[in-house]
Amino acid sequence: MSDNRFDAVLRAPAEQRFAAELAALAARDHGPVPAGWRLSPRAVRTFILGDPAAGITRKFYGDDRLVERCIVTLMSDRGLLLVGEPGTAKSFLSELFSAAISGTSQQVVQGGVGTTEDKIAYTWNYALLIAEGPSERALVRAPLFQAMESGTLCRIEEITRMQPEISDTLIGVLSDKVLHIPELSESQTAATGLAARPGFNVIATANLRDRGVHDLSSALKRRFNFETVAPITDRRQQADLITAQTAALLRTAGVATALPPATVELLVDVFADLRSGSTADGVTVSSPAAVLSAAEAVAVGYAAALDAHYFDDAPADGGHIARQLIGTVLKDNADDGPKLDHYFDIVVRRRAATEKTWAAALSAHRESRR
Repeated sequence: MSDNRFDAVLRAPAEQRFAAELAALAARDHGPVPAGWRLSPRAVRTFILGDPAAGITRKFYGDDRLVERCIVTLMSDRGLLLVGEPGTAKSFLSELFSAAISGTSQQVVQGGVGTTEDKIAYTWNYALLIAEGPSERALVRAPLFQAMESGTLCRIEEITRMQPEISDTLIGVLSDKVLHIPELSESQTAATGLAARPGFNVIATANLRDRGVHDLSSALKRRFNFETVAPITDRRQQADLITAQTAALLRTAGVATALPPATVELLVDVFADLRSGSTADGVTVSSPAAVLSAAEAVAVGYAAALDAHYFDDAPADGGHIARQLIGTVLKDNADDGPKLDHYFDIVVRRRAATEKTWAAALSAHRESRR
């Protein structure tokens, strides 16, 4: 029996899912490797952007230059802050960087109103604390502490959702690369603090829609390089992303089906039309309040494939997409229903006159309105 703790899980971390690719890259990586890194910057770039000739899959779809800038930042003395609309793969990108650079993406802090300093840096085993007083043995290491101690990357998700006094814990760490532990006396440690090992840095993420929750202090902002992860606008890239990611999800679910190219094309067109407020041929439509990101498109495509497989024993078509689209468009505002109806009445009906996939979508939408 395998003792791998990631066997039979819904979603293994990137370093486990792509272990074969990481091993292959490491075996032929002859480029200069920064101190504390597992791979050279060029190999990290290849891992994320792919190299079909070498059997390395593309994992991030978007601005390739952004990936290169992020890698340079992570070699510097500044942290990396990825900002953008929800669903633009900021968290996934930070996971990929951590897997390739550090060999682990598990040093993670999930930001929120309940995030306290002890969940970022350290707390104490109170039984040992009472018995022995403050000591290194009594320390309970949180993700930031573990990353500094091991020389790996620490991921901080939704940093603007944390209280400012908590996020400001990072100011000294990013400046001096030292985590001060005042409870420890100088007799126990010369510096009463933990000095980060080579390879340590911080990757944080923040949603543009949440910037008003808790703005970062000016001092903390100066210690990060900001990179904006923009939504994918190239429809070919969107189609490739949806095809690849839905296929991976379906394999994990043990479902032997895939989204047909015509269904993927319809899904890409619907999301692009509704997100931009106009079709490729210039027809104006009303955009709903929902975030129609690439991640949402993948979720709709995956749900449509499951619907088709389990209920119709057939490949997903436009009807399955239309049925699953409703929950995505209406999740932020139920009043967006008329906007979706208008889109189907004006745009989809015209396309349905000549294309079978669109006709199935129109029929399914009409059934849902009854």
